[in-house]
Amino acid sequence: MPRALIAEDEPLLRDELVELLAQVWPQLEICAAVADGNSALEAMATKRPDVAFLDVEMPGLSGIEVARQMPHPCHLAFITAYEHYAVSAFENGAIDYVLKPLSASRLSTTVSRLQQRLVQPPVNIESLLEQIALRGHAARDYLRWINVSVGTSVRLVTVDEICYFQADNKYTVLMTDQAESLINMTIRELLDALDPHVFWQIHRSTLVNVNAISDVKRDLRGRLSVKLKARPEALPVSQPYACRFRHM
Repeated sequence: MPRALIAEDEPLLRDELVELLAQVWPQLEICAAVADGNSALEAMATKRPDVAFLDVEMPGLSGIEVARQMPHPCHLAFITAYEHYAVSAFENGAIDYVLKPLSASRLSTTVSRLQQRLVQPPVNIESLLEQIALRGHAARDYLRWINVSVGTSVRLVTVDEICYFQADNKYTVLMTDQAESLINMTIRELLDALDPHVFWQIHRSTLVNVNAISDVKRDLRGRLSVKLKARPEALPVSQPYACRFRHM
C-alpha cells in the first residue's frame, strides 16, 4: 500500500484533500498531514512516504524548499493556486500538481500519473525545482502599494512603508512606522497578493514585513515575539509559525 504525506497550511483545504484522495485513491495511506514546511521534513524522515503533496507557499519552508531538502526521495505533487508554478514540471512529467480550489477530476488525473510513476524510483529533480522557483517568481506580479482612505482622499501606501498587518474583525489594520489605517482586505487575501519572501505570517492574524524586524525575543516559557525597528509594540509569534525563526 503506497503512503503519502500532505503538507498544506490551510486546515479546511488539507482536510478536503484527505477526503478527495480517499475517494479517488482508496488504496493510498495518508501517513501524515501537516501545516508547515519544517513539519513536512520531519514527517518525511520518520514516515518515509512514497508520495508527497506539498503546498508551494507554506509557513517556514516553502514546498519547493522542502522538495530540495527531502531526507529521502519520493514522488511529488505541488499544491498551488498559481498554475505557473508547475506547468513546466507537469510538461516534463517528473512532478505533478494540484490546483486550488481542488477539483476531483484534476486530482484523478494527478493520481493516475503518480500511480504510473510509483513503479519507478523518483528521478533527480533539482534542476527542475530551480526552474519552477524561477518561473513562479518571475510570473507573479506582487502587490506594490495599497490604497488607504484618509478623510475624503485616498493615499497610496507602498509595501516598503508597511511594518505589519493585523486582522481586526471584518477589516485589517495596516501599520506604518507613524500611522495605522483600516483596509478592506483579509489576511488571506494579503498572503496571496504580497511577496512571501518579504511578508511573513507570524500569527493567524498577523503579517510582518521582515525588513521591519529588529530582533526576535524568547520569554521564559519559550514563546517568541518580534520587535520592530520603528514601532514600540512587540508582535507575538504563534507556535505554527515559530519554525520561521528556528535558525535565527
